[in-house]
Parts: sequence; structure tokens; C-alpha cells
Amino acid sequence: MKNKTLYLLAFALIFASFSCKKDDLSDIDFRQEMRDFVKNISHYAKTKNPNFIIIPQNGQELITKSGEANGTLQTQYIAAIDATGRESMFYGYYKDDEKTPDADNQHLLDLCLLCEKNNVEVLATDYCSTKSKMDDSYQKNQENGFISFAADQRELNNIPNYPSKIYNENDANINNVSQAKNFLYLINNTQYDSKQDFIDAVAASNYDLLIIDLFYNETAFTKSEIEQLKIKNNNAKRLVICYMSIGEAEDYRYYWKSEWTDDKPNWLDEENPEWKGNYKVKYWDKEWQNIIYGEKDAYLDRILNTGFDGVYLDIIDGFEYYEEK
Repeated sequence: MKNKTLYLLAFALIFASFSCKKDDLSDIDFRQEMRDFVKNISHYAKTKNPNFIIIPQNGQELITKSGEANGTLQTQYIAAIDATGRESMFYGYYKDDEKTPDADNQHLLDLCLLCEKNNVEVLATDYCSTKSKMDDSYQKNQENGFISFAADQRELNNIPNYPSKIYNENDANINNVSQAKNFLYLINNTQYDSKQDFIDAVAASNYDLLIIDLFYNETAFTKSEIEQLKIKNNNAKRLVICYMSIGEAEDYRYYWKSEWTDDKPNWLDEENPEWKGNYKVKYWDKEWQNIIYGEKDAYLDRILNTGFDGVYLDIIDGFEYYEEK
């Protein structure tokens, strides 16, 4: 009887432990936590550089309370961002080179048009490789006032050969996002034999805005290299924006500790089954946020010190994972 009592007591403690964890998550407003995270990143960066550009990718539902275009505007969040990135609005939502279903397209389109109405530029990336679909993507985005890029590789590892002349190519100096007519999204540089090969290839283009990684393999770009990339091939000025994931941790980044594989910190969650080496994070956790900004070796601080014009924040829609969970 004594052993049975101890067993039941142990079971009750384990059950209570799991219940507490569940209750802890149930008290969290995951959308507001992401809004606050982005707002704090923006405030921190703009304190150091008032012209620093903040561009969250996806998660446009955060601009209203309900997540629908007819909802109450979240004005503080809107004021904290300069633009918003949107993937697969017209092509690639469920499968690359396929048209996004009408219902999904309309939901995304309504939210992005609301962003534009509130002076938040939209950078739209569609995933399509058929030339006629790439043309259609550029045309549809242009009609809605969006700056767009038709990526023919989901891995974002190349400069597309089509169109042969960059869409809306120009020789204007670009000083802010609203002046840009086109952009290049190139965050996977593994196809280039060296950092210099990558720099040479990008420098030879006339894109108005570049979204690139802070690193070539594990070597960070220098401030002088970023300054070189800020000049288009036609000698006009452009913007160089740095990609940074804030809703997932990546095991190939400088901050990753080998012991996390077996002994995860409390904020580190499940691996993303679609992207090996990427792990969901409890993005509201202060320990994770310290990795992103505010500490001496924090990710955002490295980006600021390297001279980028802004930051492109990924996995903003990480709140969906926890809402579903």
C-alpha cells in the first residue's frame, strides 16, 4: 500500500507539472508578444540609427486586433515598422510555381493593401519559375502598389536569369523603402565559391534593394563589403537589408551551443520538420530575446555594427505555431 501511495503521489506531481506548463502558455497572448518583440527591436535599433529600416516578413495579421483587414488597427505596431514582407501572395502558397488559391490570396491581399494604406510598404516575394507566371506576378504586384520579386528557387540561392532586364530597373538613388521599384532576395549564398564571388555577382546588378544574410558561410560580411554592395552597377545608391530569424533558432548560427541538442534551454522548442536545423522558440522569453538584441554579441547589434540599412525579420508568424499548439 505504501508503494502504491508513493506511485500515485509521483504521478500526481508529474501531471501537475505538465498542467502548470500548459496553464503558463494558456495565459500568453502570442500575437501581442510578437508585436512587442518587434516593437522593442525597432525601438532599440532606431535609438542607435534613426534611419534603420524594420521589415517583418509575413504575419500581417498582427496589424489588426482580429487578424482580419476589417479589424482594429494596432497603431503602435504599425508605427514601429517601415515595410512588411509577404511571401506567396500570388504564387507558391502551397506549392512552388502554382497559383495561390483565391481565398488565401484575398486574405493576404486585403491585409497587405491595409498596410499600404497605413504607409507600410509591401515587399512581395512569389515563388514561381514559369516565365508567364513570373510576368503575371510582377504585373499583379505592380497593380496593387507592391514592390516585388519573383523567386524561381525556394532556397533563395540565385539571381534569376529572367527577366533578362530587372523589372522596373532604374538609375535612381534609393534612400528609403518607398523609393525602391524592385528588390533581390538572396539569403542562401552556398552556390558561390567564395565571399568575393558573391559580392561581385550582387554588385554587378542594379536591384534597388538587397536582402542578404549577415554571413557568407560562417564568416560575417565586413562594413566595407556592405558599403560596396550599397552601390548599384550603374553607380546609383541602393539599400542593403539583413535577414534575421526571430521566431526560430538555427543550429548553424554563431550563437548555437552544441549542448542544446541534448539539453535544450527552456525557450527552445521543436525542430521545424520542413527546415532541418531550424527550431521553434518561445520568442517572448528574455533569454532568447537577449540573443537577438541588446547584448554585446547580440545578432541585431552585429547587424547594426556592420552598417546594414535595415533588418528583415523572419518567422513573425511564429505565433501561429503556439496558437495551434
